Amino acid sequence: MIYSTLGKTGRKVSRIGFGGATAGLKNYTGEFDPQQKKDRDSVVAAIRRAYELGINYFDTAAEYGDGASEQIFEEGLSGIPTEEIFLATKASPAEPKKMRASLERSLKNLKRDYVDLIQIHGSYLSPQVGKEIFRSGGILEELKKAKDEGLVKHLGFSIECQNEVLYELIRCQEFDVMQIEYNLLFQHPYDPFFHCGSLYDAEEAKLGIVNMRTVTSGIFQKWLGWVNPGNTFDYNAALIQFVLSNPLIDVSLLGMRDVDIVEKNVATCNDLSGRIDLARLHERYL
Repeated sequence: MIYSTLGKTGRKVSRIGFGGATAGLKNYTGEFDPQQKKDRDSVVAAIRRAYELGINYFDTAAEYGDGASEQIFEEGLSGIPTEEIFLATKASPAEPKKMRASLERSLKNLKRDYVDLIQIHGSYLSPQVGKEIFRSGGILEELKKAKDEGLVKHLGFSIECQNEVLYELIRCQEFDVMQIEYNLLFQHPYDPFFHCGSLYDAEEAKLGIVNMRTVTSGIFQKWLGWVNPGNTFDYNAALIQFVLSNPLIDVSLLGMRDVDIVEKNVATCNDLSGRIDLARLHERYL
């Protein structure tokens, strides 16, 4: 397994991480039910195999199946020493006390005394949510209290949009990790031609950078199926290699529901011959 340093956390983490959305959400990017024992057992086996192959970054969230993903992660990670993994979860940006209650419930689901990272769980973080994060007595202060109490080691946020709230979160210097959507289809955070985008800002602020939707959540594959129905090529490895080629990405999250997928993704991660020069890719002249 190839590793990187997760920004200012200083932690050594695997270049690919085990994403928890597909472990908790019913029929997300494929048929799956977290309440069915067969489906749960398959993910548990995948988690254990991922750890055996060197994956040490595991990312889940309270909202993935109303705690189902966290419970499956607990089973899969049971018996593994806490210090050998980097365990992250998320809480939706509700009022501060609800954030605290969500964290406490997550710790109960995961059967851990602490998590390495708690993230504000965001898709679109509106200006109103931004005010709730930064106001006196707001969400950020509540998260810092949890950190002071030893319930979490690091603070982070996840976001799928590029707006002013994102840049406020980067600039404030209170967060350690940014999780952001970045893939072949959604390249907005990183433009090597003009050397701009939120990935550059996060890197300058020394945040650890984690990307979600590495293989586009099936959107790229769906598009190809529409324009070329007879194409049976598996593009997953190429999509993973595209993201791993980005020098600013520390961890690329992948949803993995069975052992075979884990082994394929680890092989792709370890195959350095598949990396590309993104700067050259974006050149517009011969």
